[in-house]
Amino acid sequence: QVQLVESGGGLVQAGGSLRLSCAASGRSFSNYYMGWFRQAPGKEREFVAAINWSGARSYYADSVKGRFTISRDNAKNTVYLQMNSLKPDDTAVYYCAATAGSLYYTVVSYDYWGQGTLVTVSS
Repeated sequence: QVQLVESGGGLVQAGGSLRLSCAASGRSFSNYYMGWFRQAPGKEREFVAAINWSGARSYYADSVKGRFTISRDNAKNTVYLQMNSLKPDDTAVYYCAATAGSLYYTVVSYDYWGQGTLVTVSS
């Protein structure tokens, strides 16, 4: 079992930055791919970014590539999402998730989810 708790969401103006954190508890954090997803009102949950077990490989949705950076600290059991140059379209609830597999881009691949943190970007 892995428990995930996100933090760092809030209200920011367009062009601003936020850093989300996801603290994991439970067993073997370093055995999991970690992902960030988001869900805007009335829309499906979508992939944002993912990182492999060691942190050596990261993957991004086209919509955030070049603006967002995912990282992890296995010693602290924490994964981060640095979000720069935020746009109103980035407004959503952001979820952290963990998967024991490597299909990082699909919701159904993930075994554990956090409760989400709201990011609101004003224009």
